[in-house]
Amino acid sequence: MLVIDDVDGRGAGAAPDAGDGPDHHDVFEVIEISGDCDRIRVRSLLLFELGEQLRIVVERDGHSFEATARVRAHTGPLEARITELEIVARVERTP
Repeated sequence: MLVIDDVDGRGAGAAPDAGDGPDHHDVFEVIEISGDCDRIRVRSLLLFELGEQLRIVVERDGHSFEATARVRAHTGPLEARITELEIVARVERTP
């Protein structure tokens, strides 16, 4: 699971709450996560600006971490746009 924590301190607007906290919003369909979790390809109804940084929470294989992700690119046709995120900083969460 990948949820957005907060968008540059502005909040994620009307995105549905993921239930992980008051500022967590499940806005991504995860397409692919690289083996070391430094690159993530997602689909979202929201289109973020190239270079925009997002605070996200990544849950994978029983553990999770909070991260800052930078929007690297948007690929694919408009009706099936995929956003590529690059993790630029991360903090492991305690269980």
